[in-house]
Amino acid sequence: MQATPRMEDTTTPGGWREMWRLAWPLIVSNSFFTLQITIDRVMLGRLDAESVGAAMAAAVFFWTPMILGQATAGYAMTFVAQYFGAGRLHRIGPAVWQAFYFSFFAGLLFLLPVPFAADIISWAGHSDKMQALETPYIRCLCFSAMPTMLTAAASSFFTGRGDSRTVMWINGVGLVTNAFFNYVWIYGNLGFPAMGIEGAGWATVLGNWASAVTAFALMARRRYRAEFATLSGWRFEGLLFRRLLRFGLPSGLQWAFDCFAFALFLVVIGQMGDVELAATSITFSLNMLAFIPMLGIGQAVTVLVGQRLGENDPDLAARSTRTGFQMAWLYMTAVSATYLFCPGLYLLIFQTEANTANWASLEVLIPVLLRFVAVYSLFDSMNLIYSFALKGAGDTRFVTLVALTLSWPIMVLPTFAARAYGWGLEAAWCFASAYIILQAFLFFWRFKGGKWRSMRVIEPVVVETTAAEEPAPMPAAATAD
Repeated sequence: MQATPRMEDTTTPGGWREMWRLAWPLIVSNSFFTLQITIDRVMLGRLDAESVGAAMAAAVFFWTPMILGQATAGYAMTFVAQYFGAGRLHRIGPAVWQAFYFSFFAGLLFLLPVPFAADIISWAGHSDKMQALETPYIRCLCFSAMPTMLTAAASSFFTGRGDSRTVMWINGVGLVTNAFFNYVWIYGNLGFPAMGIEGAGWATVLGNWASAVTAFALMARRRYRAEFATLSGWRFEGLLFRRLLRFGLPSGLQWAFDCFAFALFLVVIGQMGDVELAATSITFSLNMLAFIPMLGIGQAVTVLVGQRLGENDPDLAARSTRTGFQMAWLYMTAVSATYLFCPGLYLLIFQTEANTANWASLEVLIPVLLRFVAVYSLFDSMNLIYSFALKGAGDTRFVTLVALTLSWPIMVLPTFAARAYGWGLEAAWCFASAYIILQAFLFFWRFKGGKWRSMRVIEPVVVETTAAEEPAPMPAAATAD
């Protein structure tokens, strides 16, 4: 791989203009999510630094299973993209509805752990004060699972067709709703009692439901009903549902394995001390400022790869992927420079009079940890873009296998050793950085191998009327062995 990506043409298909047109609303949309999380952390940080650490730790515990469900439901985007590229528009609605069914039943499952939240949190071994904050927050988050997955499923209808601007507005509704009720419920404004971290949790629930209802209402508009079967395609289709699980679950498992590994990472850091946990949590929150917007570029790559493979044009899919990497790499380079040279600007976000007790220690630790973020973020751009490109083709099993086989020997177990043998916080962060960097090179190697070019997630064309009315048969469905 070249040290600096070669610039693709900016106007032709697969170039910068096409990528940017699709990516920028997704970047803004993901920035809304980043801003929502940051607003939560900043508002809680004005109570005390421990609330920030508790919210981050509880959220990581929650997102470990949650991301499995959300990524599986959201994987309908790849089905929509490939159906759209193949010109089989009447199959788009049914694909999205299978994701709805999955989201509904998976969302019910997330309510089962609510009575046992305190026991789950106690397993982490954090201090009593931290557990008292983490437990009510994670209970609230369990109620946000269903609307989160329903939003991902409905948004796939728009993103997979290239209508990313609508997704931006959907997430914007959730952001505004969440921010307003954070203001009301965390501090007790407008006549409501001050609920602290629990208020932040319920604000998240309400914001996610606002996005879900908005997304479904937009998808059900008359302009989409006939062409895409957005309402008439409501029936459960066993074969299509199983295909969604076959490709979507491995995609979700990759995120779940990553989240579980980082959840364990936070558990171990929390056992080193509350200051170490708060510094790590704040640094991860700052990392989200860079990483989550970049997800928009990755999603755009997934959509374009899916559409190109639906059109049977893998060469153009490869070109779109290279363009996405160039864009992500330049973005991460700029952000990493700010982590290295302007860490004080980020510290100002979280510094308040309420957390002065630990601030002197945090002020020393956080800039050190941001140096790790600055280095591994450059590789994370490669990690993200090439893994998303593989998912756009259907090579989800390989992506999952990488996360499963690398996380424990490269990051989790060495972090336990760092705590046990007193190697310190910086050693633990070295292992986390190594995990991200090694993943990046493996995904790049897999993509260059080219097996993804013959993969598809949608079923081969079945002649339903006459041969003249159907597109030419496509390559066989993907097998990610």
